[in-house]
Amino acid sequence: MAIQNAWRRTAGAVAIAWLLLNAGAVRAEADESDDKGTIIITGIRAADLETVSPTGSRLNLTPLETPATLSVIDGDTIRARGDMSIVEAEARAPGITNVGNLGNGNTALAARGFAGQGSVLQLIDGVRLFPAAGTVTFPTDPWMVERIDILSGPASVLYGQGAMGAAVNVIMRKPNSSRTEVEAEAGFGSQNSAHVAAGIGGPLSDQFSYRVDASYRRSDGYVDRGDSHYFSASSTLRWAPNEALAVTLRNDFGNANPQKYTGTPLVNGKLDTRIRERNYNISDAVEWSNDNRTTLEIDWHVSDNLTFNNQVYRLSSKRKWTNLESYCVIASTGDCPNGYNLTSGTPGTVYRTDNFGIIHDQVQWGDQASLTLRTPLSDGISNDLVVGADLNSIRFKYSHDFNGDVQEDFVDLLNPVPGKYLLTVGITPQFRTKTDEYAFFAEDRLKLSEQFSIVGGIRVEHDRVKRWSIATGSDVFVLDKSFNNTTWRVGAVYQPTKKLSFYAQYATGVDPLGTLVTLGNGQVSANGVQLSHATGNQIEVGAKMSFLDGHGAATVSAYRLVKNGLLAQKTLSSPIEQVGQRSAQGIEASLSLDLAGGFGIDANGTILDANFDDFISGGTSYSGKTPPNIAEELANLWLRWDATSRLQARAGLRYVGPTYSDNANKFRVPGYVTVDGTISYAITPQLAVDVHGYNLFNKDYAQTTYNDEQWILGRPRSVDVSLRASF
Repeated sequence: MAIQNAWRRTAGAVAIAWLLLNAGAVRAEADESDDKGTIIITGIRAADLETVSPTGSRLNLTPLETPATLSVIDGDTIRARGDMSIVEAEARAPGITNVGNLGNGNTALAARGFAGQGSVLQLIDGVRLFPAAGTVTFPTDPWMVERIDILSGPASVLYGQGAMGAAVNVIMRKPNSSRTEVEAEAGFGSQNSAHVAAGIGGPLSDQFSYRVDASYRRSDGYVDRGDSHYFSASSTLRWAPNEALAVTLRNDFGNANPQKYTGTPLVNGKLDTRIRERNYNISDAVEWSNDNRTTLEIDWHVSDNLTFNNQVYRLSSKRKWTNLESYCVIASTGDCPNGYNLTSGTPGTVYRTDNFGIIHDQVQWGDQASLTLRTPLSDGISNDLVVGADLNSIRFKYSHDFNGDVQEDFVDLLNPVPGKYLLTVGITPQFRTKTDEYAFFAEDRLKLSEQFSIVGGIRVEHDRVKRWSIATGSDVFVLDKSFNNTTWRVGAVYQPTKKLSFYAQYATGVDPLGTLVTLGNGQVSANGVQLSHATGNQIEVGAKMSFLDGHGAATVSAYRLVKNGLLAQKTLSSPIEQVGQRSAQGIEASLSLDLAGGFGIDANGTILDANFDDFISGGTSYSGKTPPNIAEELANLWLRWDATSRLQARAGLRYVGPTYSDNANKFRVPGYVTVDGTISYAITPQLAVDVHGYNLFNKDYAQTTYNDEQWILGRPRSVDVSLRASF
């Protein structure tokens, strides 16, 4: 019923102008048949450097004009590759890895040596999503995506705190005002996975256009009791009474029920393939989230040189977990490698703990307004200036049952009896918070000639968090903390030709100590010393080039990123100080190329060195160690062969280097290589069949970790077959 009600809400909503990144796309060579333009997607899609991207700048610059690393992943390419989630698609971009698990909403990423929702910011249509307790659960379905933009490095000057490593902007599909489009897809595959999706949109009249999409996915999962299902829906209505004004109303809904799997425990420090499919969670585990976003956007071209934009929005998020989440295999000594002190238990059996339930109830209201002034100064010289304000108010209520009497729980390694949820005290409200954020920002581009420009920006942000304890049934005020931050960046771009640019940039950023919305006393003060957000800065240089008449694109960048203000404690009895530092330096490169004979290549690679430079916790120094969940080597390679206008084959390789799950680098997680493949055949110009193969060599690997010796394993070898239609 909740899904039906949400669908009725989303089907009645409205909005947003159609933006396609496909203007620079080119078709690869095809055969001499008469089929001109089929459903098969060909040509460069993922690295178009000459099309405006709103994520790297509010000044509507192209990637060639932006002094930063900006990666663009086209939505059609995501669907053609068979990516089944947004986070899976994002992890194919340069320097990005998936570190998602149940606790963070299965959406957390790592970038440039920094990981998690507090350092890699998630946005939807340019609007930031405020994580609560390190969790973001929206959006999830790639069917709804027009494209994904990733701005690497500090993005606080554009989007605020929590964007030290990167900002990832999911841009949703929008109406086409020129023609009606109908798309549908149905598929079935391994693990009894199934997917049904459809979308329709186009003009209603000279002034109105619309689009409606819906998608449903389900699977039995690749571990015992690993069933999951997802439903997403969106609707938009755009009113454009003239060329100068557009008003868009939009609603997006997502219901996620992921597999209730929090990882596989290691045996003597290694993965035991006999338990590859075992799920040690309880049989009545619960994990779901409902997210609903409504936006109203106004674009007004007041004159040729003056533009006004305003977007007001509301996002509600409700989430629930009841799981038994942590497991370890008891060693011959009777202890667990994770350090649990056990009073009983047989070596070789699995000890389970962290049995609890959590509920999130979050509502985010916001308004983002900007005014852009473009001023021609003389021949080849101009100035573009945008000024604006960003307002957000978040109400959050947190409930749990942590105070229950949890007893030790043991199950057999090979044949675990999952059992039922142990706690009986019930999930009750614990605290609520009110977070208010306002910011004023400005960005300017001074174009000194056709070849040289300077781009700069500044953001002044105020965050205030209030917290009340509600565990006793009444509000008890416990916290009122404000943060004031100013971030800025300046960069220069030199374009000796319109297709080639060199750039350099200096940018600053801020990250919260934890999650702003769920700020606790531990992130406010220590030993009487008031704490503040961590700060950072980055120096970056790079080059970008479009070549072969648009059939090729290449980028390369080098950077050093430093974050200061980590919490340090020299000994267990020493005061906590905000003096720690960590850093990362690296090189990223990408290449997209259409070749003769219908062949094409998309490749990217990253090498970085991430370290704790000055970090002491509990009397232990971690200086020189690699921070957890950071892979220092990454690569993605996609090969495409457009055999004919009807037949296409793709092969993709993903390499993720080794990581560590702890600060001391005691627990090493091996790197891995997976290979995917796709064959698409157009039965007619409007109907195609796709065969997607995942992890073709059936590699057992840890996608990320949940505890030091508890790996969240990736999907084994799988095959999905789908039928696509487009009219």
